[in-house]
Amino acid sequence: MGRIPEETLQAIRDRVDLVGLVGRHVALKKAGRSFKGLCPFHHEKTPSFTVNPDRGIFHCFGCGESGNAFAFLTRIEGLSFPEAVRALASECGVPIPEAAAPRGDEAGLHERLLEANAIAQRLYRGALGSEAGERARDYLAQRGLGAAEIEQFGIGFAPEGWEELARELRRANVPAAIGERAGLLRERPSGGHYDLLRGRVTFPIQDARGRVVAFGGRALSGDQEPKYLNSPESPLFRKREAFYGLPHALEGIRRRERVVIVEGYFDRIALHRAGIEEALATCGTALSEDHGRSLLRRARLVVLLFDGDTAGRRAALRALELLLPAGLRVRAAALPPGDDPDTLLAREGAEALRAVVEQAPAGLDLAIAEAVAPGCATPEQKADALRRVVPLVAKVSDAAERTAWAQRAALATGTREADVEAAVREVARGARVDDTLVVPQGPVRASPEERHLDQLVQALLQHPACAAEIDAPSFAASIGPSASQELVLALLGACTSGASAGDLVAALEGKLGEAARSRLHALAAAPGPEYEPAQAARAVRDIVARFDKRRRQERQRAHLDEVRRAASAEEAIALIRSGSDASGVR
Repeated sequence: MGRIPEETLQAIRDRVDLVGLVGRHVALKKAGRSFKGLCPFHHEKTPSFTVNPDRGIFHCFGCGESGNAFAFLTRIEGLSFPEAVRALASECGVPIPEAAAPRGDEAGLHERLLEANAIAQRLYRGALGSEAGERARDYLAQRGLGAAEIEQFGIGFAPEGWEELARELRRANVPAAIGERAGLLRERPSGGHYDLLRGRVTFPIQDARGRVVAFGGRALSGDQEPKYLNSPESPLFRKREAFYGLPHALEGIRRRERVVIVEGYFDRIALHRAGIEEALATCGTALSEDHGRSLLRRARLVVLLFDGDTAGRRAALRALELLLPAGLRVRAAALPPGDDPDTLLAREGAEALRAVVEQAPAGLDLAIAEAVAPGCATPEQKADALRRVVPLVAKVSDAAERTAWAQRAALATGTREADVEAAVREVARGARVDDTLVVPQGPVRASPEERHLDQLVQALLQHPACAAEIDAPSFAASIGPSASQELVLALLGACTSGASAGDLVAALEGKLGEAARSRLHALAAAPGPEYEPAQAARAVRDIVARFDKRRRQERQRAHLDEVRRAASAEEAIALIRSGSDASGVR
């Protein structure tokens, strides 16, 4: 390759949008005349990576990486300098002089692989619109995909013939070895090559610049195995890092500052059809640590959308183990049992699918609810629940958040906060959870107020009609602001609205904050006392009376404090008289 003239390089530098280029890989925010974000070249939690568009440079104050657009592209995508120049020149519309352009075998491997993928994509798109693609078009229509989605996501069809793509590559002077290296062809034992994805609907997997780096294929007949087949890994495609739908999601991720993660290609497209643009799908593999690092560069919040069955919940918990250490905040949205995004969208519409995503609780709340579901009545059950939760809480990277989650786990399991916090700290330092967790040897000494409120909740869960015994505003003032107050007030509202005992927990799920919801789960799962209706009514009256008495006593103590602080005897006498009048004493 000849030397690229300096004036050509300068023309590219003048035209390239460095903020846009870097923004494909990093979530940037304006900071004065520059933009800042998390460095893509080393792991960090506080942004130290700066882009200065006026000067056309980037610099990381953490690891020292710096340079211009060419340097960024060579570093982030592993390109040679000539490959980076050609890539940016193509984007900016700057022609490279013929003498400087690479020819034949001098072209880099990445460019040849991208060329092979581009040829395959043209073949697949053309085949979908042909007579041979009728069955594929019918299948896509059955899945609810219209022409707009098919066009936007570049969906195609790999022809049934064994060598359609191999011949197309030969016509373009692309060696079969390049097609094999790209994952498009496979070598026959008897010699020659055949098309890997023949007879399948194809989904192009693209990088942040929209270039096709691999394909996913969906079988159309029952005898095709496996049902989904992805390109093997190549110099362009690493499954542990790649996402499907990335270029279409970048603007949505920047706007919403979150990423919604799904499992499949059709799931990703279903979310697009529902107006959720910030969605990505993994490519035939579970989430990895590399995925977590890639996500953190783009957004801090991740919403996992998973099947509502046992396998789906387990997958969500495994994802928590990988995403929490990266510094991500994770929410977990459970689909109704038996549904995937595609079927829920078809049956109930876009608003229902959006509601599942928007109402997603914190992933650790799911973990705590799963852990306490078998019960927390005995010391052994408490310890078992904490053994499942503590390792996840210990993976939260922010110390303040980690402590708050430890306290929530203690509340849900009925154990001492200090014990749980200590166990979390030790596990975060590398200890085994069994070596740090102290099995509670008896019930935690909750305050009398907490015990009374727990009894009140359990009585109302069994006999909602007892809510008529309580003046909600007055009782709320007696409790004071807390998660317990939130739970009791919401429960009173559900009881007076006519909800039956069996429906109360479900009715409250979407109305409570995370702490109050965890407490509700713990109390609903705990084997509390079984009340007869008259017993429940009496217990409710007694508990309300206790809190009313405590409130009167607190007022009296506050009034006595005022009397003691009086500046003169006359002021003290006046305060005493006003207190007597308020209490009805003559």
